[in-house]
Amino acid sequence: MNLISRDDFAIKASNFNLSDGLVLTRLTCGLFMLPHSLSKFADWAPAPGTVAFFGKVGFQPPELWVWIAGGSEAVFAILLILGICTRWSALGLASVMAVAAYSVFALKGFVWLANNGGFEYAVFFGVMLIGLALNEFKRRPLFGAMA
Repeated sequence: MNLISRDDFAIKASNFNLSDGLVLTRLTCGLFMLPHSLSKFADWAPAPGTVAFFGKVGFQPPELWVWIAGGSEAVFAILLILGICTRWSALGLASVMAVAAYSVFALKGFVWLANNGGFEYAVFFGVMLIGLALNEFKRRPLFGAMA
């Protein structure tokens, strides 16, 4: 079983080959996620609007959950940018985006467009990240070579 290996932690030139579409997608997802995670904070503390949103959705205590969400988004984004544990960081970030999409849906109902407070951004990122993870699992299957 190939859950994790030394190769998962290797930072190599191929992780930054911009002629590879999957590398470009991975880098873009990571780079775009960083400001998304940082937007949850103001002056190195959870932003009041973000805390209010988390509280309305039911995350208690909301300040703690802002740190958990923003921190995990930032860590997974950095891992994606560097190409470290790509399949697991992509799945972890997709999970965070699934919770984000569900939270917006639970609070506002079916509002798709992000500029109307909808969940399209989280769904888009989640699908992209699942695609990246699937590609990595095909490249290095968990259970040896797939026929």
